[in-house]
Amino acid sequence: MIENLRTILIALTERLGDETPSSALAYGLSLAERAQARVTVQAASVRLVLPHAWISRFVGMVVTAENRRLRDLAEAAAERARNDASAAGILCTAQAEHLSYDRLLACFSAQARLHDLAVIDAEPRMLTGDRGLIETQLFESGRPLIVVPPGCGTVATRRIYVAWDGSAQAARALRDALPFLRQAESVEVVVVTGEKDLSHAVPGAEVAPGLAHHGVTVTVTDLPTQDGDVAGALRRHAAEMETVMIVMGAFVHSLLRETVLGGVTQEMLRACLVPLLMEH
Repeated sequence: MIENLRTILIALTERLGDETPSSALAYGLSLAERAQARVTVQAASVRLVLPHAWISRFVGMVVTAENRRLRDLAEAAAERARNDASAAGILCTAQAEHLSYDRLLACFSAQARLHDLAVIDAEPRMLTGDRGLIETQLFESGRPLIVVPPGCGTVATRRIYVAWDGSAQAARALRDALPFLRQAESVEVVVVTGEKDLSHAVPGAEVAPGLAHHGVTVTVTDLPTQDGDVAGALRRHAAEMETVMIVMGAFVHSLLRETVLGGVTQEMLRACLVPLLMEH
């Protein structure tokens, strides 16, 4: 049993042009079963809005039909979640919403604040015109987030590694990952070297004694990077070690007063084959 997880939010979205099957639902229900937790499934579809009132009647009819299709998809996802949860003996509340994108982001963030953890599908086509659902959850929910790539429908805790750089974000992610680390057969603290100055950061070796007090035995690995490609080094190491989950802080920078994800975080979200437990 994964301890200290009692409530889990699973966020599902249906959007125009996005036909990728959700892995978050299966992963979230698998996690809830192992943790004996309650689940809230928020299945939302993005409502298309006409930009101008004078747009043609034909286009208006097309948009109306597409909105109806997206709403039906969200309702079908909610119903599927109820059925799957019931079959697994999981207490589940599933809701279907049809919202504008801004309202959808606000709704998910508000719900996440009421839960111990949120689970969401990876967005391989990270939206560039706005912060996107993942970024909004990280920055505004105040809760840890598990991002599930396609094909990862079952929770596994066999081998986990923590991407450590001594930052506050990494420390928060490490704290939130403790229920998973206690279950793992192998836990590794990975420090990427050669990319930035870590001389003033808390060394990875000093993480081990604190985790030992929680019953977690770890190894510490210094991982050299090539040509500054931190994300590539982390992904390669995960593949070599057959890691089933990566724990990491979500790094950010400010661009024209807009808070956006840092390059390493975006690259990990864009192309990672295992779930990421993230915290900002």
